Amino acid sequence: TGYADSLRADAYRGDVGGPEQVDCPDAVTAKARELAAMLRAASHAVVHTGAGISTAAGIADFRGPNGVWTAEAHGRPRPASVAFAAARPTLAHDALARLVGQGVVKHVVTQNVDGLHLRSGVPRARISELHGNVFKVRCPRCQREEYRDAEVGSVGLKPIGEPCGRGRCRGVLRDCLLDWDDPLPTRDLRDAWAHGRRADLSVCLGTSLQMVPSRDIATQGKQKRGMRLAIVNLQATEYDDIADLVIHARIDEVLAIVMAELHGNHGDAGPNDIVHSNTPLELLGDQNSSQAKTI
Repeated sequence: TGYADSLRADAYRGDVGGPEQVDCPDAVTAKARELAAMLRAASHAVVHTGAGISTAAGIADFRGPNGVWTAEAHGRPRPASVAFAAARPTLAHDALARLVGQGVVKHVVTQNVDGLHLRSGVPRARISELHGNVFKVRCPRCQREEYRDAEVGSVGLKPIGEPCGRGRCRGVLRDCLLDWDDPLPTRDLRDAWAHGRRADLSVCLGTSLQMVPSRDIATQGKQKRGMRLAIVNLQATEYDDIADLVIHARIDEVLAIVMAELHGNHGDAGPNDIVHSNTPLELLGDQNSSQAKTI
């Protein structure tokens, strides 16, 4: 919630606090197996993630019944939340990393700033972090990116008072964490749109599909060219009616079944079906980028 405290207080938060619903166990199993079949058949699957994928790691969401923005709207204390640095990738994060590594998922587009996709092993080139990363700094001059173990501590793409340190570059490092209305990172946004245009399957995990342009990137192909759309979320979204598949269940539960189905284990799936990883951010090191300056 320290991140939420740093954001502008006067920005519109969207619709918050909608009721959650959970499909019956048999329906979850059947729908998860259908999702596995959709992934198997897709030639260019793209996964879009929101705060709901990280709640199993102890990080509070924003618009759920007990979310940060929901509590704020109702004058309640904000929910307890694990510090980003203490959070660990969930079963769902690790499942996605495996699917990316196996080429089943071509790209991940996330609104999350917690760095858990990178820690789970998703390569930097295969993810678009549209809202930034609390652990990342960037030099606006040479575009070098650096990941740190501790949160950078500022929001709004501000200079942090440290020189770039790359060769003769005289740039000054900035945080990479967006505030409301800050421009999205050029490379991440470009890659997200490019993969969104190519996608024949868009899988949305733990997002209310309210944020722009994230929701447009995730859904554009459905309306324009018949892309298949799957949504896994405990709350209803305004895109449920046009989706090919909607699953109201916890994401870890769904992806455990999906992974078992894709890998030939048709028994009961559980957390032990996926080996968890936790790549320290310091091992990600410097990430050189050829992107243009932020728009």
